[in-house]
Amino acid sequence: MPVFKTGFFCIIVLATLAAVSACDDKAPQPTVAPKAGPSAGAVLKDCETCPELVVIPPGGFIKGFDGGEPERYEGAPHAVNIAYSFAVGKTEVTTSQFRAFIEDTGHVTNSTCNIWDGKTAFSTPDTGWSNPGYGRAPADNEPVACVTWLDAKAYAAWLSQKTGKTYRLLTESEWEYAARAGATTHYTWGDDPNGGCAVANIGDAATKELKPPLTPRPFTPATCNDGYPFIAPAGALKPNAFGVYDMIGSVWEWVEDCYVFPYPANTPTDGRAYLGPQGCDRRVTKGGSWGSAPERQRPTFRGRDPETLVSQVFGFRIAREL
Repeated sequence: MPVFKTGFFCIIVLATLAAVSACDDKAPQPTVAPKAGPSAGAVLKDCETCPELVVIPPGGFIKGFDGGEPERYEGAPHAVNIAYSFAVGKTEVTTSQFRAFIEDTGHVTNSTCNIWDGKTAFSTPDTGWSNPGYGRAPADNEPVACVTWLDAKAYAAWLSQKTGKTYRLLTESEWEYAARAGATTHYTWGDDPNGGCAVANIGDAATKELKPPLTPRPFTPATCNDGYPFIAPAGALKPNAFGVYDMIGSVWEWVEDCYVFPYPANTPTDGRAYLGPQGCDRRVTKGGSWGSAPERQRPTFRGRDPETLVSQVFGFRIAREL
């Protein structure tokens, strides 16, 4: 009997311990909450000379348009879902911000830029980002112009090294999503090509005030007036619903993607860039400029330019991963 009692006691203890263990397994376990990232619309700045950034929330949209100019088809339209937040430059990179990069790195840019002379854009000696053919020096708060895709990539790499954050160019999908900011219309401001002057520095009625060496381009401008015959200061007009300025107009913006048309069957639908099977000879540019026809100010229009192109109406905007 003593042996039985001892064994019985052991059985009871073991059963009790098993029950406690089972209860412990079902009990709530302490968890470590994931670190919350910055909220949508938050404004970030990583250094004194760094561009301000706006946090863009995840979301989806229909990318592309079933139409376009001859040999510039903008489709086929397809759904894109961006499941992550990212930060985008509140404005395009400015002259003073680009100058900080040049002074810090010694980066060498082209000494010629394609300047419009009233008939064509030609490579003009002694021009570049510090002399983009305005007949005066560019203002510190104006978007930098006369920069290549390669210059833009070098600038982003410099910011990454300087801040320890990951800076890069936007992808085409990120760009169109950020430019639309929820809009589904032909233009980001609506369907009327003449309705954009409150939010976009475009080719408009103000171009009649251009003075040499600047001359009007050969297209019918929008009838509205944004108050600036050519380039406007960054952020001078109204922001879009995401709090981002100048996505349309001012200067064309280089993005990461290779240009092909139509969109290939394997084009990414998750926000990533299309980089082609073996790289590419042309990159996508977006947004139009102060010297662009109204129809090219649509968010679906796709410029297609060599990454070495230097143009009076080409600049860029940066993105940062969160």
